Amino acid sequence: MAGGWSRDGAVNEQIEASISDELARLKAKRAPVGESLTHCAECDEPIPEARRRAIPGVKLCIDCQQERDGAYKARGGINRRGSKDSQLK
Repeated sequence: MAGGWSRDGAVNEQIEASISDELARLKAKRAPVGESLTHCAECDEPIPEARRRAIPGVKLCIDCQQERDGAYKARGGINRRGSKDSQLK
C-alpha cells in the first residue's frame, strides 16, 4: 500500500507500535505492587483472602475494582509517532 512519502509497511508498523504501547500501558496499570491490603482502600470493606492470594498487592475489593474498570477515561488523541497529519495541525 502506498503511503505517500513513507516506506512500504510504515503505516502498519505505526499501528502495531501504537497497539503495543497501549497494551504495555494497560498491563503496567493492572499489575498491583507491594503488600495486599486486608480492607479496601476506597470503601473499607474486607478483601477476601482468596483475592489477596490470587492478586498479590491488591488494594481494592471486587466491587470497587469493577466500578473503576468500568469508568470511562478520555485520552488525548495525539499521534505520538509524528505522522504528516499530526504535523499539519
